Amino acid sequence: MSSDEDDVILLWWWARQKKNFKKTSTSVVANELHSDPDKFKTFYRMSKIGPKIFKKDTNFRIAVPVEERILITLRLLKKYYFRFLATGCNFRALAQHFMRGETTVGKIIAETTEAIWECLQPTYLPVPSLELWKNIAARYDLLWQLPHCLGSIDGKHIRIKKFNNTGSRNFNYKGFFSIQLLACADADGCFITVDIGDLGRNSDSGVFRLSRLGRWLEIGKMDVPQSEPLPYDNEGPNFPYYFCGDEAFPLKSYLLRPYPQKTLNDQKRIFNCRLSRGRKSVECAFGMMVSKFRVFETPIACSESTVISIVKCACALHNYIRKTEGKLYEKQNMNSQDENNIPQHLKTTQHQQAVHNLSTASSVREYLSSYFLRPEVSLPWQWKYALYSVANYIQSDVPKLYINMIFTSKNSKKILFFKLALYINTSKNSKKILFFKLALFINQII
Repeated sequence: MSSDEDDVILLWWWARQKKNFKKTSTSVVANELHSDPDKFKTFYRMSKIGPKIFKKDTNFRIAVPVEERILITLRLLKKYYFRFLATGCNFRALAQHFMRGETTVGKIIAETTEAIWECLQPTYLPVPSLELWKNIAARYDLLWQLPHCLGSIDGKHIRIKKFNNTGSRNFNYKGFFSIQLLACADADGCFITVDIGDLGRNSDSGVFRLSRLGRWLEIGKMDVPQSEPLPYDNEGPNFPYYFCGDEAFPLKSYLLRPYPQKTLNDQKRIFNCRLSRGRKSVECAFGMMVSKFRVFETPIACSESTVISIVKCACALHNYIRKTEGKLYEKQNMNSQDENNIPQHLKTTQHQQAVHNLSTASSVREYLSSYFLRPEVSLPWQWKYALYSVANYIQSDVPKLYINMIFTSKNSKKILFFKLALYINTSKNSKKILFFKLALFINQII
């Protein structure tokens, strides 16, 4: 072609580029800016993120501006709500909205989420130091009455579309494809550490064992506080700091899990209740993150690296919003239990802290469970909960009636009657016949 034809083609190309630029930047980005210019400039300035995602113009195309790259990933409405992360819409819908190609939108989201993680992680999800661990433990004791607790650990399945050439590696027991998010949260529902990308078919215990946090705790590389006596137990042994998890995790001296349901007594039920009460912080963190970022409500159709970047970005943004705009939990009015208010028949289970050798994980859990029975640290409702949990397990109102009788009656013989009646009513071997026989027998005694 002649030079004149080349000039015509070049002019036509530039006219097309300018037309596309007006359609995208002028009608979309500018409208978002004019809707709330002050907050747009404050939030979208992002001096740390801008250089990481800035692209130069070339002779053949005009680069997507930094503002539009952020806007594709994050969209400002009233507060910091997010377009892709909040709605979970696919790349095709985003491409049509911003008048960009699907491949371009996918690449922009991958680059922007990775840049946001790199900028927010050092400040809002740093590697915990010794001082940070102590602050977390103090906060746990203040809010959830769990002394020496460093955080709650749990896993979450992130829904995905099956990756290419992966077979059933990511197919989990719930019946969908996923990757694992293993997180540790503090008392206020902020993530401390996250481990992302394990296969969906793996169990929580397996993911924890292979995670960086699990390996560091196992070899003692994590800079956690040294063992020391529990509050109100200065004469007791040095008790280690620990994490709390559910039944899916292994029992370790640094990771406590609830007692099995088949071997429960009053002391163990109270321990399970107190531990589960503190463990809900990580469950609340997952719930808050999913409610903000609706992308997790539907399968994410991206490459594996992009999915990991999206999850990391969401975790960092969750901490950012939680610490800058969120409302931290407040201390509940939990006064120590007065020993006079504890039922007489339950006082015999107190002060059984004969275990001083804390060399095994079972002894650590046993000592903490007996520690929760002390009047200085027990909670007002924990004794009643120990018996109500039995009634809730069999879903009957009759045991609850007996429980109320036990707590309100002052006659020791009647208390014995109601205790036996409660035990028989919860048994499975001809409980009705045996109950009436025993009731007639005890009625003669009373």
